[in-house]
Formats: sequence, C-alpha cells, structure tokens
Amino acid sequence: MPKIRVRNHVNPLSQKYQTPTPPPNWSQIYPLPNQPFHLDIGCGKGQFLLQIAQIQPERNFLGLEIREPLVRYANFKAKELELTNLHYLYGNINSSLEIMLQSLPLSILQWVTIQFPDPWFKRKHRKRRIVQPQLVNLLAHYLNPMGTVFLQSDIKTVAVEMVHCFQQHPNFQRKHPETWLPTNPFPIPTEREKFTLSRSQPVYRALFNLIIPPKSS
Repeated sequence: MPKIRVRNHVNPLSQKYQTPTPPPNWSQIYPLPNQPFHLDIGCGKGQFLLQIAQIQPERNFLGLEIREPLVRYANFKAKELELTNLHYLYGNINSSLEIMLQSLPLSILQWVTIQFPDPWFKRKHRKRRIVQPQLVNLLAHYLNPMGTVFLQSDIKTVAVEMVHCFQQHPNFQRKHPETWLPTNPFPIPTEREKFTLSRSQPVYRALFNLIIPPKSS
C-alpha cells in the first residue's frame, strides 16, 4: 500500500462528518464476535491496536477514527498481519458512536481508550474535543458493569477536562483520584506516548471504572 498523506486535524462538527457510519456485521468482522471488546477512540494510524491485538488474541479490538485514509491504511496493515481480532472503522463519534454501540452484543464492551486526542486549544473550538458529556453518557450506558475507561494526554488542560467530564457522571469512579497514573496500565504505548516520554515530558493518565449504584429499596 502506498504511503498515505492526510490532514492532521479535521473538524468533527463540519457537515461532511455528520452522516452516521452504519455498523458492520460483527460476526463477519470477527470469527469470535463474543470475545471481550476493546474500543480505541481516535486511533489514528492504529499502531497501538496493531501491537496489542497480537499479544492479546483473547480480545477483539476496534479502532474508531474520523480520518478515512488512516482507517484504510490501518485495516491494510491488520490484514497483512492476518489479525482476525482487529478491525478499524471510519466514523465520527458525534454521529456514529451510539448506533455502533447499540449493534454490539450486550455488555461485551469492557475497555475504552482515548489517548492523546486533538487538543483544540482555542476556546471556541473546545466543542470539537472528543470527550464531551454526551460521550460519557453513552459509555456509561453501554460499557460492561465491570468496564474500564483509560485516558491520557500530554496536554494537562486537556487531561484535566477529560477527567472532569467523567468525574461528573455518577456511574464512573476514578482510580487513584488524587494523582495521575504514573504508568500506562496497558502493555503497549502509543506512538505519541513514546515520543513524549523520549523528550522527558509528562504524560497525564487517568483510569475510570464503571460502577452501578445500588437500587433504592
């Protein structure tokens, strides 16, 4: 496959990205469609999933990315390695995430990672950021009761905002609430993570568990 050229950033609120991406037939994507499911939102070129899928064949992995050329490239690489537990899907989470989650078997989604999302520094652009209350509500509804969400960024203000969104939801509980996680709980770092650490710069990480409040009597 030839080398791809793609824009670093796209506006997820533009009209071009408002048409929902229909979910695939999962049984045609994964030979074992009922395996525990890991969703990586904003996966970029998909290198994190490409590596972790090889060492954790007991899980199914899906990368969701808004830049379609990156999705084509990532699926090409996964097919090249004959990884049957990995797939990448083009879509905008604002318009596509809910119908995708609805199509999954109940409670199969156990891990969600959002790693180094576009920071959108300008105040007027913050509504373009991935983590918004609507996203948190969807994950609270569809995540397995023992599910986990992992967040990380090299931009502290972005990390703080993501953490705040999840802390505002009553069904998410932050692990180590008083401090940032010192290490990545997953065995594979992202490309951005390796680059940041190579420059001795901090990475801000947080882990959230889904909790189900007891029913009132």
